[in-house]
Amino acid sequence: MKVAELLEMRRKNWAELEHLCEHLPARRTKALGAAEVSRFAALYRAACADLALADAYQLPPNTVQYLHRLVGRAHNQLYRTRRFAWATWSRVLWEEVPQRIFQDRCVQVAFCLFWGVFLLSAFLAYAKDLWPQYAEAVMTRAAIEGLEASYQNPIDGRDPEAGLMMVGFYIQHNTGIGLKCFAGGLAVIPGIFVTAFNAAFLGAAFGYMARPDVAQGQNFFHFVTAHGPFELTAIVLSAGAGLRLGLAWLLPGRWSRLAALRRTAEETLPLMGAAMAMFFFAALIEGLISPSALPYWVKATVAVVSSGMLSFYFIILGMPRRPERAV
Repeated sequence: MKVAELLEMRRKNWAELEHLCEHLPARRTKALGAAEVSRFAALYRAACADLALADAYQLPPNTVQYLHRLVGRAHNQLYRTRRFAWATWSRVLWEEVPQRIFQDRCVQVAFCLFWGVFLLSAFLAYAKDLWPQYAEAVMTRAAIEGLEASYQNPIDGRDPEAGLMMVGFYIQHNTGIGLKCFAGGLAVIPGIFVTAFNAAFLGAAFGYMARPDVAQGQNFFHFVTAHGPFELTAIVLSAGAGLRLGLAWLLPGRWSRLAALRRTAEETLPLMGAAMAMFFFAALIEGLISPSALPYWVKATVAVVSSGMLSFYFIILGMPRRPERAV
């Protein structure tokens, strides 16, 4: 049988495939039956073969062009982009992610370590009668003098364009701190030291600037109050993610080290995603609100609202739900 005659016999299949291409966009994928999907795939593969034959044997151009268009339409229908699953992503964002982070032991360890060291360091730096040289020992005298010089003048606002530029700088700077905590966590012990050192340094800075005899303290808190909750939370999440990966490498269990790292990397994605979001929000506030001339009560309100949002997301939504009983 000649190729032209064979392809002529296939016109019925082409018409059927064209009919399916016209009606599939109006129907939801879930409404299609298995037999209909299988038939569509078979017709598509047959049309691709017919197109190859038509090209190879140089059949009339109108036939070749028709098959090109038909195969193209069928391809677009077969591999068309799926609709964004809003319900699925909403469940992941508002249920799975906060619950996974809330129950993560590594995040709990990082949280207790960071805030425990931070508060203790802040107390020791503030109560100079207990350890008079504590702030100098942790921060060095040069760092303290630089901190005082940075907040010598009142916070009186910043040009909006400069503020947007600083947002980018703060994203890079804050993310760098988070990456250090994350990368250090891969080696577990160094990660614990990096997290503890950052907590001690930041705590000493807050405690020293809170002293009544430090005049620059008012300007310092006028600047750091608004963005503090998001930034410090992001550091804790980064440290927890790094610690989890480090433990997976150190204690792989029944998995190989590489398989354990790959498996745990998927589990840490919500942690790193949340940390990146926190760093981004912190940078926006630090670049636009913190240096502004807004009154302190406005910035304090931003901090309270931010803390409330974080508590609601990571604690209220993160608490385990009791399974519903079947009626």
